Amino acid sequence: MTQSDPPHGRLLLVPAPLDFGCAAQAPLADALPDATLRTAARLTHWIAENARTTRAYLKRIDALLPLAAPIQEQQITELPRAVHKKGDHQAGSFDARPLLAPALAGHDVGLVSEAGMPAVADPGASVVRAAHDLGLAVVPLVGPVSLLLALAASGLNGQEFAFVGYLPQDAAERAARIRALESMALKTGQTQLFIETPYRNAALLAALLGTLQHNTRLAVSHGLTLPTAATRSATVKDWKRDAAAGAPDNATPAVFAIGR
Repeated sequence: MTQSDPPHGRLLLVPAPLDFGCAAQAPLADALPDATLRTAARLTHWIAENARTTRAYLKRIDALLPLAAPIQEQQITELPRAVHKKGDHQAGSFDARPLLAPALAGHDVGLVSEAGMPAVADPGASVVRAAHDLGLAVVPLVGPVSLLLALAASGLNGQEFAFVGYLPQDAAERAARIRALESMALKTGQTQLFIETPYRNAALLAALLGTLQHNTRLAVSHGLTLPTAATRSATVKDWKRDAAAGAPDNATPAVFAIGR
């Protein structure tokens, strides 16, 4: 940067509430700190998983705090569809540097996903890598992360854990993956966390109860940060006695965890 160049902006990782796609929404001020909302309200440049849901989020913020620019004037750039389908967590998967041109021109840029913390179980890692490569400051803002909330509520090992994303949809491949994760959890004590598209929650729970050993502990958290939030953590044997107790519905995001 030369003396005549404007100072660089920053990449701000802006968490979103966890109620995306849910029938009910929690008050925004209950889910996110005031400092995070005020910082988001000051931004006018965004990199988003989905522009439509980002505008809806900004509308909720605007109801509490005035935005720096009207929603129609917010500069929102969507990550490419290929990033959504294949992910961008692997180095070289997507060159996000062009998306950060506004930051190089001096604007703070917000990175936002549809729910929770961007780049954690959601797209955005390529943008964060690009910001570091360009010498931009990366600032994560405080907000809800469903994986950590579920882990804390599970009673499972919070000192050593792994998030493994989505399990295979094919029944045989899914069962094999469940057995491999269970073996890892029982052998090492490392908690294994995973998620599913809400409409397949019941199918995944049935597969877990049909595959896991009786004494393996299974925890399921759903509706986190909502008034209806619930977590059940019990052995598979106890789950089978009453599988409906604590089971997520097929419309609410859930986090699954297994361990010992």
